[in-house]
Amino acid sequence: MRTVFIGTGEIGVPTLRALQKSDHELVGAVTQPDKPAGREQKITAPPVKVAVAGSNIPVLQPSKIKEAAAIDRIRAFEPDVVVVMAYGQILPRAVLEIPKIACLNLHASLLPRWRGAAPIQAAIAAGDHETGITVMYMNEGLDTGDILLQRKIDILPTDTGGSLHDRLAEIAPEALLAALQMLANGSAPRIPQDNALTSYAPKLDRKAGRIDWNESAKQIERKIRAYDPWPGAFADFDGRKLKVFTAAITDLHGKPGEILRRDRELVVATSDASLSLTEVQFEGKRRLSALEFLRGAKL
Repeated sequence: MRTVFIGTGEIGVPTLRALQKSDHELVGAVTQPDKPAGREQKITAPPVKVAVAGSNIPVLQPSKIKEAAAIDRIRAFEPDVVVVMAYGQILPRAVLEIPKIACLNLHASLLPRWRGAAPIQAAIAAGDHETGITVMYMNEGLDTGDILLQRKIDILPTDTGGSLHDRLAEIAPEALLAALQMLANGSAPRIPQDNALTSYAPKLDRKAGRIDWNESAKQIERKIRAYDPWPGAFADFDGRKLKVFTAAITDLHGKPGEILRRDRELVVATSDASLSLTEVQFEGKRRLSALEFLRGAKL
């Protein structure tokens, strides 16, 4: 089948490469424009564009996919299927109606749980035991389309937002290729989502990573893992922002935010217990173990 891939983020790259190697004809890719990135704000191509560099696959980078010119160029590919994963813009009806067979989205959650922009972080922060990839038929709603298939994985006690992102990226290609095969042989189901089971994961910003010591130790520990690497969990320490990468729950008790131990470990009280902060970093400095940090910090 003739396919067009629409995506931007790193999570979609394995799926894009699987399409390139498959029996399906990848006739075009659509991604976001090159943007400044990093401390030096160097103009950088999105991962999807980098992935197809050196091939003969046309790449479109409209500033807004709803523009008439962009829609016309996608239509000119004459796709049977449009595949979308982590694109970053809402597709208008005019694009959804282009493919002859279906417009499919690969979403990093087990819909209808965690619709929205940050399903990976939300699943870890909520203490979910499993997540996965959902292949769904796209409509104009936010992750509301009928489900074609799902692939599940366990969320490990050590998973971070980064590690779970990578594991979901690994299972996505098989999910898509299975879905395309079902479409090709006419056996693809359409399973409506149960809206009563919906949860929403809004887009995160840097402020979302601020630690609230009035929460439970389990809640904070999960958020620390969920927000690694983005947006990063942090707390105010000696008038500076202290980023926290890992923490372990302890049974010490005190007033939320109170430093309970500061010799060979950094233990901070929460609402019900405490956390030993095991890896930390002052903004602009290198990442340190708690012991390294305490040797240099003035407490």
